[in-house]
Amino acid sequence: MARLIVLSGLPGVGKTTFARALAAKTGAVLIRIDSIEQALRAKPGQDIGPAGYLIGYGVARDHLRKGRTVVADSVNPVPESRDGWRRAARDAEADIEEIELVCSNKKEHKRRVETRVPDIEGLVPPRWKDVRKRDYRAWTDDVARIDTASAAPDALVAAFLATSRTAAGA
Repeated sequence: MARLIVLSGLPGVGKTTFARALAAKTGAVLIRIDSIEQALRAKPGQDIGPAGYLIGYGVARDHLRKGRTVVADSVNPVPESRDGWRRAARDAEADIEEIELVCSNKKEHKRRVETRVPDIEGLVPPRWKDVRKRDYRAWTDDVARIDTASAAPDALVAAFLATSRTAAGA
């Protein structure tokens, strides 16, 4: 069965690192909203609204309909963005698992944000003060939570896969 694994969390918590490791381990398709959004921008900082997410949902749906596992890497900050991933999974008759990544060590989180080197041409990463002020609404649903503060990405992926209800056999 097709599976959609949706990641969320503030910038700098380790979503992309986790997503890459998870996709590599499971053979999943990785959809990175930062890449889509940067491709949509004519110039850095241009407001593109929800377009990147809308494209991401469509690409995910296409892969899910082909029976693939998809890992969606995005901040996913509001209920509306989370609902979009759920609709994509439902439309494709796929399982979904939602994961919120956090970094409980604020010093480490700040260090990651401040030393981040972008790997997408033209992408300007947020500054720490921007991350702290970001509109990120708390999850009210029961989602898996992974703290990236003190474990290596491969260990976090292994722990997730050992307990995941949808990633088993991916």
